[in-house]
Order: sequence, then C-alpha cells, then structure tokens
Amino acid sequence: MLFTVLARRGASRAGDNSRLALSSGRRWISTTKPAPMLVSPKELQQLLPSGQVSLLDATWFMPGTPRSPREEHSKERIRGSQFLNLDEVANQHELGLKHMMPSPRVFADACEKLGIKPSSHVVIYDTHGVFSSPRALFMFRAFGHRNSSILNGGLPLWELEGHSIDNAPLEPVSKASYPVPQLDKEVIRSYEQVVSNSLSDPTTDSSIELLVDARSRGRFLGTDPEPRPGMSSGHVPHSFSLPFNTFLKMHKDAPVPYTTFKSVPELKEALKEAVGPDNAESVIKGERKIVASCGSGMTAGVLWLGLKLLGTPDVAIYDESWTGYASRSSSKIEKGT
Repeated sequence: MLFTVLARRGASRAGDNSRLALSSGRRWISTTKPAPMLVSPKELQQLLPSGQVSLLDATWFMPGTPRSPREEHSKERIRGSQFLNLDEVANQHELGLKHMMPSPRVFADACEKLGIKPSSHVVIYDTHGVFSSPRALFMFRAFGHRNSSILNGGLPLWELEGHSIDNAPLEPVSKASYPVPQLDKEVIRSYEQVVSNSLSDPTTDSSIELLVDARSRGRFLGTDPEPRPGMSSGHVPHSFSLPFNTFLKMHKDAPVPYTTFKSVPELKEALKEAVGPDNAESVIKGERKIVASCGSGMTAGVLWLGLKLLGTPDVAIYDESWTGYASRSSSKIEKGT
C-alpha cells in the first residue's frame, strides 16, 4: 500500500521514541511506524480511500488579521477535514500567551472530539501552503502520534492540482476514543532553560544549545517593530537569526499564492548560512542540540520541521518564544548583530 511506501520514506526523518499510554496508565506502547512528515496532494488523494486518514485544517492568522480561519474552513475545505483551533487546544499561560502546548488530557480530549484514534493517520494542512500546519504536526509528534504528516502546499496546491474542494455545510464527526498520551518533555524548552542557555557563548562552548529565531531579520536585529503593540524587538543573547521563510519556497504566480518546503539541499544551505557550516553539521549529526523560537511559538514549527527533514535528531521548540521572553522585565534583550 502507498502508506507503507510513504512510511518507509519518512521513517529516517521522523523517528523519535515518544510513546502513547494505554488507558490504564500502567503500560506504555510505541505508536505505529512513523508516517512521512510531508505528503503531496497526489499522495494524500491516494491515501484517502483507506478510511484511516483524519484530515485537519490548522490554519492560523497573525494577531490583528481581520480573518477567521474557522469561518473560512466552514466555507471551503478538503472534504472530510475538521478544523483544529491551535489557540483552543492549548494550556492557559500566566502571561496570557496563546497556543501553548496543551496538557496530555486536553490533547486527548481534542483528538476524541475530532474523531481521531491512536491508529489514525493524521494529515494536517493550512490555507497558506505551509505556515501553521508544522506547529500542529509538532504537537502530534510531541505526544507520540507519529502517524502524522502535513500536506505540503496546503489547500492552495490541493486545489491547484485539480482535487475537489468541499463547500457544503459542515457535518458532525463521530467521537473517537483516545487514551491520554505522554508528552515528550525533551522537545519543549521553558523560559528558565532558554535564559540559562543564553548565559554562555555557543561559539566557545559546544555543550550549549543553538537557539534559532524564525522571526524576520529586522525584528531580530531590533530595527523593525514587533506586531504586538508595546513589545520590544531584538533577540535572546547568543541566538541566531533564521527567518522561517528561508526554509520555504514562495509560489507567487499561482492563482492563490502559497508556500512549500524547499528541497533538502536548500534547507541545508539555509541552515549553514544562519549558524555556520560546522554548527550545521554538528546539529544534523546529533552532536549538538538546537532549539527553534519565533514570535509566539507558531512559525518555530516551520524551523522544527525543516530541521527534521534534514534528519536532525535533537530539535526542540521554545514554546513561549519571543512574546514570553520579551514580556518579562528581567529578560536581557540584545539588538544588532
């Protein structure tokens, strides 16, 4: 079957040791063989007849954007897909931050409401092409649901390649059973961990994790403002600028412009340019850990996925990202190079 072929293709890139709990909570079992992290529209179309695919629309828009992803999903979507609200499937945060990693219970409850079972092949897309879907994939992988992928090119490429779009009224989904999983805490970094790591220079200490920032270069340097009013731009000491769009190819000439991931060689070159050839090689080989950050934890998912496509074994996300860091008066903010 196609899934078997795809799983073999993606296994080397997707491997991790996350596990799911049985409902008893006394024993842990590994999930099925990892699905490829990326699937094309053609591959998704071939997978759908299996009846094992759970489609999720994880579209998200930047603060201040006068658009509602839920409303847009109700009007136009891939047939059978459900809307995943990343701001709702999340934990409450003391600073009021959005889309923070949910607790295992919140995640399991969301899966049940969305009709997802532990055996489901979850395929996630967004209407940008690639933007917020990687963050949703990160969430599923962090909870051990390795049978998960994103649709490369999202809804725009799906439609462009001639696949059908559903605009009929939404139909209710049957609730599924999903045992409470275990979160792999090794893929999440806290504020305290990031601050501690920033006290040392990674160029002189190989044990220090590399922190790559997915925000624009101007925001990283402190020359451009943050989209959140009153928040300082700049960066965490000793971090590296790696704007998320350097991992993506923009298809501007399409009827609806969209993004896809660049090729593996192009991803590698972008990483080398950002952190240097030696650091890039040590990260990809697993000799050094790397952490992705962004404005709020959303586009850090693009860096996370791009790094996983390169075969990088140890990639984490700073969940609070810049919004959490810059909101604290005790944080040291650097500007310039």
